[in-house]
Amino acid sequence: MKKITLFLLLISLAMNLKAQTASENKLLAAVEKLRLGMISGNRADLESITSKDLSYGHSSGKIEDYTAFVETFASGKSDFVTADFNKQTVKIAGKTALVRHQLDAKTNDGGKPGEVHLGILLVWHKEGKDWKLFGRQAYKLP
Repeated sequence: MKKITLFLLLISLAMNLKAQTASENKLLAAVEKLRLGMISGNRADLESITSKDLSYGHSSGKIEDYTAFVETFASGKSDFVTADFNKQTVKIAGKTALVRHQLDAKTNDGGKPGEVHLGILLVWHKEGKDWKLFGRQAYKLP
């Protein structure tokens, strides 16, 4: 009986690990789509991974909603030439995920070249089978 119980426990753990890995892989694909969308400004890509209830916070304290976020990147007002997400960590709890990383980017906002090095917290929520960006907060690094 103990062997059967142990066997069932191991199967259960393996199934949970596989589900977690699949969910994490799908989340990481959404994060990458966000990164590429921020560089390309592709409206359809940005809209497809963003919750309509988005709260997008900048390190300056400015907050944008879904419409403003998409328009800022699609119009080129915010122009990322490069964007690297470094030191990334992921935590998933049910239908919510937290992704932290350091954003190192070259920008060209308004034709003015610049660089940013910020800490970022992304909050993702699972809508149906897809991860959607629900919140983002940037902060200045020490």
